[in-house]
Formats: sequence, C-alpha cells, structure tokens
Amino acid sequence: MLILGSFPSVKSREAMFFYGHPQNRFWKVIAALFEEPVPRTVEEKKQLILGSGLALWDSIAACDIKGSSDASIKNAVPTDLSVILDNAPIERIFCNGSRSFEIYNRYQFARLGRPAEKLPSTSPANAACSLEKLINEWKVVRECL
Repeated sequence: MLILGSFPSVKSREAMFFYGHPQNRFWKVIAALFEEPVPRTVEEKKQLILGSGLALWDSIAACDIKGSSDASIKNAVPTDLSVILDNAPIERIFCNGSRSFEIYNRYQFARLGRPAEKLPSTSPANAACSLEKLINEWKVVRECL
C-alpha cells in the first residue's frame, strides 16, 4: 500500500520526515491500525511503516506554499511516482486528504492508469474529524494487507 500526502508541512520539512507536526494524527492512526505504540522517533516511524507493509510519499514534489496550508498550494509539480511504482509491489494507492487526491487525479492518474482512494486527512486542519473517526475510515488500509 502506498499512502500519499500532498506536500510536507513546515514541521515535516524541518524534521526531514513524513508527518512531523506533533498535532498531525497520522502516526496515531497507523499505530492504532496495527496495534502498535505510537512511534516517537524517525527510526520508530520507519520501523512501523516498513513493518506494516506500507510506503509513504507525496503527490507534490515542489510547489509554492504559504506555511503548511494545502489551500495555499500553487504551481504544483507532481512527484514522479514511477520510481516507487516500478520498484515496489504497490497494490493500492491511498491519498491522505482531498488535496493529495486532487493532485494525484489531475497529474498522475492518466499517466499511471492506477486509481487512488481518498482517505480523510490526518492533518490538524481537519479538526472536524475525530481521531476515532479517522481510525475507522483508515481501517481499509489494514484490511487490504
């Protein structure tokens, strides 16, 4: 399974790893799905992802962005996903949130011919979605493995 974010937040860029903002619920969701402790370090996060049969990447390789706001993204340059899709046995693609899904469908789907599924964003900006609801919606990732 490949999980695509949109573009790294300021905190993720500082940490140089996915979902680095402490309020992003991604790591809590993945840990809950696989009944593991919530990882704290980059090494623990890598072990959880790799041990769970998942891969992480972003739909956007470069863009103009204000802070961490997906709504502010302009001039998006899509990621070349063929690098990962040609070298890993990816069976399904999931997008973490609407912006990632939109970018994937706009730039990637026609070229790759592989559909992606949209999951609710784990971002703190999606505060209307509780952690419990996120875990429930994201169960499809676990069920696919």
